[in-house]
Amino acid sequence: MNKFEEILFKYWGYSHFRPLQEEIVQTVYDGHDVLALMPTGGGKSITFQVPALAKEGICLVISPLIALMKDQVENLKSRGIRAAAIHSGLTRHEIQIMLENCCNGGYKFLYLSPERVSTTLFLDWLPRLNVNLIAIDESHCISQWGYDFRPSYIKLTDLRDRLPEVPVLAVTATATPEVVEDIMDKLRFKSRKVLKMSFERKNLTYLVRQVDDKQKYLLKIAKSLPGSAVVYVRNRRNTQEIATILQKAGEKADFYHAGLSTEMRNTKQDDWIKDKTRIIVATNAFGMGIDKPNVRFVVHMDLPDSPEAYFQEAGRGGRDGKLSYAIMLYNKTDDSKVAKRIDTAFPLPEEIRNTYNALGSYLQIPIGAGKGEIFDFNLMDFATAYKLNAPKAYSSLKFLEMEGYLELTDELDNPSRLIFVVSRQDLYKYQVANAEMDKFIKVILRSYPGPFNNYVVIDEKFLSKMSGLSHDKVYENLKKLSKHRIINYIPRKKTPLIIFNDERTDAKGLWISKENYTDRKNRYLKRAEAMLQYAQSTTKCRSQALLEYFGEENTYRCGKCDICTSRNELDMSKYEFDLILEQIKTAISSTAMEVEPLVDSVNAQPEKTLKVIKWLRDNGKIITNDSGTIEWGKGR
Repeated sequence: MNKFEEILFKYWGYSHFRPLQEEIVQTVYDGHDVLALMPTGGGKSITFQVPALAKEGICLVISPLIALMKDQVENLKSRGIRAAAIHSGLTRHEIQIMLENCCNGGYKFLYLSPERVSTTLFLDWLPRLNVNLIAIDESHCISQWGYDFRPSYIKLTDLRDRLPEVPVLAVTATATPEVVEDIMDKLRFKSRKVLKMSFERKNLTYLVRQVDDKQKYLLKIAKSLPGSAVVYVRNRRNTQEIATILQKAGEKADFYHAGLSTEMRNTKQDDWIKDKTRIIVATNAFGMGIDKPNVRFVVHMDLPDSPEAYFQEAGRGGRDGKLSYAIMLYNKTDDSKVAKRIDTAFPLPEEIRNTYNALGSYLQIPIGAGKGEIFDFNLMDFATAYKLNAPKAYSSLKFLEMEGYLELTDELDNPSRLIFVVSRQDLYKYQVANAEMDKFIKVILRSYPGPFNNYVVIDEKFLSKMSGLSHDKVYENLKKLSKHRIINYIPRKKTPLIIFNDERTDAKGLWISKENYTDRKNRYLKRAEAMLQYAQSTTKCRSQALLEYFGEENTYRCGKCDICTSRNELDMSKYEFDLILEQIKTAISSTAMEVEPLVDSVNAQPEKTLKVIKWLRDNGKIITNDSGTIEWGKGR
C-alpha cells in the first residue's frame, strides 16, 4: 500500500481507489491545479480529503449548500477526522473561536460557504492559516455559463490572489465544454489540467415514456420494478399527493420537500436510507450528499430545468453498479408547463424592483441604511404581506443576489449551543456563590465535553431530563448564566437569512445587468429546449444524447434505452443498423432518391435496408415527398 491507500483504508476502509481518484489525488498532492469532472456518486470528496490528510496544514473546502457542509463535517468527525464549517448562521464569536482553533491545528478541514470567504473576519485570519489545499465543490457555480451560477463564487478569485502557491482542486459532476474552460479561467489555473471520467453510466438504463396518465403509469412502474426508488416532482403539494396515491396502492412511500421541519426531513430521509420506506416522492431538495447504493429506479414526473439537473438527479440510481432505471414521464402538457416556468423564473425588471421595495419595507430598512445587516426571513410571510407571487418573489430575490445587493441563504436549522466564557477557577467561585445553579452547571459539564474551548451543541430536552428540571426552567437557567456572563448561550433558530451587502437604495436606481438577465434567460431557454428535445426525441439513443451534451465524442448507443430497444426489434445488430443508416444518410443528404435506387446504393441485404428506411420514416428521420422520393429530414 502507498501512503494514499493507507489513508483511504484507515479512514474509509477501502483498499483501492475508484477509477481516476488516485490520479487526481497524486496530481493535487504534487501541487498542481486540477479540474476534476466526476459523475454523481463518483467519490469526489475522497479526491480532496485524502491528499489534504497526507499533507501538513488545513484544507479549505468551499461548498454552496450549508446542509451538505454540515453532513460532510459530521461524516469526517465520525471517522476521527477533525473538521468544522463556517456559514451565515454562526455568530461572530463562534467564527472567531473556530478560526483560532484552525490556526492552532485544531482542525484538518474547514468548510466555508462562498459568501464567508470574502468577509473581513475570515480574511483577517487567513494569513495565520497553514492552508495546504483549496477544494471547490460544485465548481460549475463559478461560471456564468453554468446551469447554477452563483455570484458569490466569483469572490473565490480573491482567495487565489491571497494564496497563489496553494493548489486548487475544483470538482463538479455537471459541466459542458464551455463551462470547463470558464471554470479554469475564473480560478486562474496555472496549468489547464482537466481529469475526467466518462459520464457514461453503463448500468443505468434511460427511458422516456410518453403517457397521458402519469400517475397511473407510475403505479405500473412501482409494481413492476423492485428495490428502492426516488420519484421527483416539481412542487411540494405534488410530493404528498403522489405519495398518498402510492400508499393507497400498497407501497411503502413517503414525501419530502424543503418546507418540512429539519427533524421531519431527517426522519423521512433515514427511513428511506434504512429501507423502511421504499419510494420517496420529493422535490429537487432531496438527494444532495445522499449516497444510497441500491436505488433501482429514479422517476421524473416533470421535466427538470436542464440536462445538467436531470443527469445529476437521475444519477442517484444504481450507485452500486447494478442495473437501474432512469425514467422520465412526458406528455404534451409539459411544453406549456415549461413556458410558464420561464415566466416565473424571469420576472420583469419592474417586478424585481417592486420586490426590492417591498423587502425594504418588510424589514423596516430606511433608504441609505442596512449595509452588512442580517435579518431572519420568511418568504411566504413576506409574499403574503405584500400580495406577491411567492415563486416570482423568490426569483426576484435571486436576481438581486446576482447583482450583489443582498444574499438569501438556504433555510438554516442551527441547534442551541453554548461556551463557557470564564475560567474554571472563576466558574468554581460562581458555583459556590450561587448554590442553586451548582447542580445545573455540573450537569452541563458532565454532558458536554470541551465547553471551555469551543461552542458545544446542546439539547435543552436532554438537559431537562438529566437535571430533573422543566424545559422552561432549563431555558431560564441558561439565559441567567448568559446574563451573568458565565456562558454565551445561543438558542436554537431555524430560518433563512437575508444579508444586505449594501445600503438600501431607491428601487428606481436598481441596476439589472444584461449578463444577469437577458443572457441568463437565453441560456435558460437553451437548456429548457435541450430538455424538451431529449423528451420528444424518437431517434437518438438517450445515453448518447446526454453524453454528447456534455461534450463527449465518439459515443456508442447503449442498446438498452427505449430508442435503442425499438431499433433492436429490427432483428439486426447495432453495428449493422449504423452501417446502413450512414450509407442512407450519405446517399440522400444532398439529393432526394426513389426507394429502389436508394436500396441498390446501400451495401447490405435489401430487406434489411428496407427495414431501416421504414424505421427512419416512422421516427421522422427521413421524409417521403409527394413525388415519392426520399430525402433526409431537415435539421435531423
